[in-house]
Amino acid sequence: MFAFQGGRNKLRHWLTLLSGLVESLFFTGLAFGWASLVFVLKIDGYFAGHCANTTREEDYAVHIDCQDEHFPLVISVASIANTIIRFPIGYVFDSCGTTVTRLIAIFLYTIGTLFISLSNTATSVLLYPAMSCLITSGTILHLTNVQVGNLFDNYRSTVINIYNGAYDSSAAVFLIIKLLHERGVSLHSSFFFLTSCSVIHFLRTFFLMPRGHIPYPLPETFTYGIGCPGQSRGKGEAENKMKEVDVKKDQKHKRADDETPAPYLLQKTLQEPKQEQATFQSCVMSWLFLWHLVWVVTILFCQVIFLSTVNPMLTRLANNDQTLVSHYTNAFAFTQLCGVLVAPINGLIMDRYKRKPLAPGETKREADLRSSSLALFLTSLQCFLFCVCFACPVLPLQYLTFILQVVNSAFFYGGHQAFVSIAYLPNVSFWKMSGVAMSLSALVLLLQLPIHHFIQHLLHGDPLYVNVGVTLVSLFAFIHPLHVSLYCRKLGKQRKTEREVNEQQSAKC
Repeated sequence: MFAFQGGRNKLRHWLTLLSGLVESLFFTGLAFGWASLVFVLKIDGYFAGHCANTTREEDYAVHIDCQDEHFPLVISVASIANTIIRFPIGYVFDSCGTTVTRLIAIFLYTIGTLFISLSNTATSVLLYPAMSCLITSGTILHLTNVQVGNLFDNYRSTVINIYNGAYDSSAAVFLIIKLLHERGVSLHSSFFFLTSCSVIHFLRTFFLMPRGHIPYPLPETFTYGIGCPGQSRGKGEAENKMKEVDVKKDQKHKRADDETPAPYLLQKTLQEPKQEQATFQSCVMSWLFLWHLVWVVTILFCQVIFLSTVNPMLTRLANNDQTLVSHYTNAFAFTQLCGVLVAPINGLIMDRYKRKPLAPGETKREADLRSSSLALFLTSLQCFLFCVCFACPVLPLQYLTFILQVVNSAFFYGGHQAFVSIAYLPNVSFWKMSGVAMSLSALVLLLQLPIHHFIQHLLHGDPLYVNVGVTLVSLFAFIHPLHVSLYCRKLGKQRKTEREVNEQQSAKC
């Protein structure tokens, strides 16, 4: 199905792809299963001791309210920490390479799982650093896996989206922990087992991942990992580093001709002056990136608000019937398993032009952007619809909410990464551009903290008005696909005008 750039390392490429899929499926997006873990933590009495003294009749209800106040804050703080660290991690990844970045992730993963393993009701506050470490480590591992898409040319966006679907579906791990807990396996035993899985990450880091980066496009002789035939890891990586630099230079020279920024297209003459390459600052300050930032912030805000309030919402709609809450929590977790099946659809939408010839004078980047506008629009529409369903206080309707949320999450993360790689590679580092978008979104995610306080203390735990407000906010996501569509149309008109001018000048000559 997939076409490789070279033939000598097919087996290694496949092992990297499949092992990365397993890693993404079981270790990267654990936080998406937060609703399942919260159910277990409530049963074990986490944060119940932080409540004020009550009479026996009021004790259960007050404990539930107190827990519902703390658990959303745990996931909110972890989400904010995760987004803040994206840009620094992107810089480390760009500067130090894959091995160093993954070792940081493995360290955080081990700390996070150990903290939960050693925690109890008296040390419930350990959940704050534990979940922050766990979410951040999963994100870093996922980011290092995204580059595996560079091993596959025509299906690059599809591979990225498959990995993002697996990232979403890893929520099933907390569902498994919940089901095991119901059968007598303690929470601590489950997390001790997850801690021991750090060995798997170590082995994959050194045997199936590069020390530096996987370049795009991929040189035919590119090798990586320990045990490459005929050369040591150090020598192979040094050669690959030089090839990676050469590839970037060739790509920049090529795109200087066919992907000049729009304001300069009409200034070309037959003897063209030297073009100025785009800088990181100019890309960050461009309208294309700013509207993409709005799109990222809007959808991420809606997703995190949903994940942090879904358990209290289900508890409220089920009138504290824990059997019913458990049923809907399981339904949500099983729905999340489908993320890995849905995500490739977005990749196929973004890759669909690659099996068609380009229009006369059209660049590959322009065709990619044109294809991405549909995927961006569908993602925005999914976000709006799932917010509408979640805002309706009808318990059976939440089945549809779960489906829409999972589809939207799968489309969002893959769409964000694919769009950044399309719009800015190779002139600007993908990791920096992707990281700065997520880090800046942390400023908006800080609003979660007063929002949760507002729900608990002023709305008495009823998030209806907040959910309606979040639904209205989700409409901002539609601006980005509209802007991309207009931008591509403008490029097409300028390309046509430029071709006509060149034809006239050629005729005169």
